[in-house]
Parts: sequence; structure tokens; C-alpha cells
Amino acid sequence: GSSFLFMRLGAAEFGVVATAGARVGIAAALLLPILWFSGHWSALRQNAGRILYIGLLNSALPFVLFSYAVMNISTGLSSILNATAPLFGAVFAWLWLKDRLTTPRVIGLVIGFAGVALLAYDKASFKPGGTGWAILACLLASLCYGYSASFTKRYLSGVNPLAIASGSQLGATLGLAIPTIWWWPTENPGWTPWTALLMLGVLCSGVAYILYFRLIAQLGPARAITVTFLVPVFAVSYGVTLLGET
Repeated sequence: GSSFLFMRLGAAEFGVVATAGARVGIAAALLLPILWFSGHWSALRQNAGRILYIGLLNSALPFVLFSYAVMNISTGLSSILNATAPLFGAVFAWLWLKDRLTTPRVIGLVIGFAGVALLAYDKASFKPGGTGWAILACLLASLCYGYSASFTKRYLSGVNPLAIASGSQLGATLGLAIPTIWWWPTENPGWTPWTALLMLGVLCSGVAYILYFRLIAQLGPARAITVTFLVPVFAVSYGVTLLGET
């Protein structure tokens, strides 16, 4: 949940793309040495293509989209829209992995999507200065999360979670390297945005993804991604207390 706070603090001075690029770069720098000394480097090498691909879809693109969103709408609303990821995840798991949708789960999906529509409909304006594009960015990022969870379960089942976490951050870093260099700020930001990027890279990406991919392996994508329902509880609290959001 703190990632939305840190993205706002980082993107305010680093910009949208550089924030996402630095975030995954820091995470990769943390995780790759751990992977090497853990003895699971071969798992990354044997599944490099798919792991690097999941890095683009599960980290690079969503991080850019959410960094853009938090600069245009509140971090609290961004986190609430992020909570649609389990809804997309359940649909992908049903269509792709034949994960059975019981009647209560179908009712839950309908209520969930209806709730997002009610929260966003009066705020989604595509006129100049409107928030429509930011809301769509959040939904597209959540769609990427839902797809990536099922892709991981289908094509990377049995692969060491540390290898997936490390390789995905490497893939995201490679994908964002040139745009990050291109849009890197000309003036060095202060210590607050740098601290925010370190927290994003180390805790919100590095440590979090080791746990997340382990959950996918143990519980399946549809259940593991439901952790996203907890994110708004923390993100809204941080936004209200630390950023003065309503």
C-alpha cells in the first residue's frame, strides 16, 4: 500500500518514466546477487524469455501507468482502482486456466466491477484537466496484473519464485532503460524522492515480489492476487495522513 505514496513522492521530481525505471533497477540490483548466491541462477537462465516478458507486463508497464495516475488523481483512488486486479485475475484464470467460477464468485465479480464503476464514473472526464486517462491507466495496469498472474501459473509453474522475481525486475529494467535515460531529470532531485525510490525498489518491488510469486506457486493466481484487496486500506490511510488527501 505504501507504493502509491512513494510513487507520488518520487514522480513529483523524477517524472513518471524515470520513477518506474529507477524502481525496477533498484529492485533488480537487490535481487540478482541474492539469486546468484542462492544457487537458482539456472532457473532464470532456462526460463529467461518468459521471465523477462513477465517483467514487462507485471512491472514495467504497470509501474509507468500508476506513476502517471498518482500525478493526476489521488493515491487513494489509484489504490482502489488497483483493487480491480483480482477481478481481472479471476476472469483470466477462468478463461485461460479453467479455474471454476462458482455462483458466489460470479456475484462477487459483478459487485466488484459495479463498485469500481460507481467510484469512478463521476470522476472520469476526458476533457482537458480531467482524470479519465489516469483512471484508464489504473485499470490497464490492473488488467496487466491479472493477466500476468495467470501467465506465471501456466508457463512458470514450478520455477523458483526468487528466479521469477529477480528476472522479472531485470526484464522491466531492460525494457525501461532507454526511456528512463531519455527522461531522467536534468537536476538532481532531493533526498525525499531518492528515499521514496529506494523504498519502492527494495520493499515494494524486491521483497514484495519474492513473496507474491511464492504465493502464486502455492495458492494459484486467482487467490494470490486477492492480496490487492488489502492495498487500499493502507494506501488511503497514508494518503490522508501524510499527503492531506480527502
